[in-house]
Amino acid sequence: MENESIRQQKVAEQIRRDMSEIFRAEGRDLFRGVMATVTAVKTSPDLTYAKIYVSVFPFAQSGGVMLALEKENWMLRRALGQRLRNLKSVPEITFFLDDSLEYVEKIDRAMQK
Repeated sequence: MENESIRQQKVAEQIRRDMSEIFRAEGRDLFRGVMATVTAVKTSPDLTYAKIYVSVFPFAQSGGVMLALEKENWMLRRALGQRLRNLKSVPEITFFLDDSLEYVEKIDRAMQK
């Protein structure tokens, strides 16, 4: 994040907010009882690619959520494009699992033993 331009940071934050809103609106059908949250977005310097990091609760269902996101990538990108009016083109999006909460939980369980 240190090497990102201010424009990259602003666009990434806007994508994070918009994708969170899309998840909130479409999530019931897409995730079926699982909570998915956009934790971070990283964009390429030319803003043509965006990596979207998603946290899933319960973590055991993360595989199904990631498959659903991959399957519905075109629909999610289209919905994002309708919200991003200030860009020439909508970035190609790729979803990645953010397992940091699961990692923290494992450490917490280990420390309690």
